Amino acid sequence: MERAEDCLISSSGMNTATTMLMALVPAGGHIVTTTDCYRRTRQFIQTVLPKMGITASVIDPADIQALQEALDTHEVSLYFSESPTNPYLRCIDIPLVSRMCHEKGALVCIDGTFCTPINQRPIELGADIVIHSATKYLAGHNDVLAGAICGTEDVVSKVKQVHNVLGGVVDPHAAYLVLRGMKTLELRVERHNKNAMALAEVLEKHPRIAKVHYPGLKSHPEHEIATKQMSGYGGVVSFEVDGDLETTSKFIDSCRLPYIAPSLGGVETLIEQPTVISYWDQGPEMRAKLGIKDNLVRFSCGIENFDDICEDVLQALDKI
Repeated sequence: MERAEDCLISSSGMNTATTMLMALVPAGGHIVTTTDCYRRTRQFIQTVLPKMGITASVIDPADIQALQEALDTHEVSLYFSESPTNPYLRCIDIPLVSRMCHEKGALVCIDGTFCTPINQRPIELGADIVIHSATKYLAGHNDVLAGAICGTEDVVSKVKQVHNVLGGVVDPHAAYLVLRGMKTLELRVERHNKNAMALAEVLEKHPRIAKVHYPGLKSHPEHEIATKQMSGYGGVVSFEVDGDLETTSKFIDSCRLPYIAPSLGGVETLIEQPTVISYWDQGPEMRAKLGIKDNLVRFSCGIENFDDICEDVLQALDKI
């Protein structure tokens, strides 16, 4: 589906990401990554890779000048970013970034978990590698852990060599569950896209919502980029409630349809407050430094009837 030469399935998305980074970045190497990303990926890049002498430039997803400066200043081995990113759904200009990195001999890896190959194929846009947390949309039923890396045979073979040492082998039943999920991937993603777009439009007009983050909205900073390289905008909508941490928690607790859980991409709708679920061990100053606001909500639209999703969100907003 990614139009790649080869693919390796592993036991989780994080196993895929960490194995890829250790396989493709040499000791003493340098990577470029983006500010908005999955917390555990950032943690690995900033705390584990430095033990191997690997350094990183962390830039805003849209800061092309900062990318050029990093490429000119360092011998960059790899550019690595999600697109869309987590949780603010920023979008990378993949063709432009790929051209810039390739001119300096750097590989480009895009984490395509949030968009799936139904909505976007980074390799066709110029990237060298695509990784997925197959736990999310590819499997699609919130009942399995798996990861995947797609790319050229040469690149994937290097990752396989490290993977053989580290383990992270996906078990047969998990592989079966991923295959089962992919049979309905296109159908599910179409519904995810439709529900999320409709919800984003409703939320953007609601007086109790301060801001909505969704690539399908014209208000999104990379809306034009997303429109050029994506056929759909994904099932996740992030938004900021007009209130503080407690008000936002009350809204989430008032929702009756979604499960409160940190995953995404399954047939059931999930909701989470990143401050509470993912960054509970970080103080206000550190959360602010990372851009995680107390009033931020990440909403993963499932494939339920949209009227049911919308009605539930609106009744919850009425209670704050």
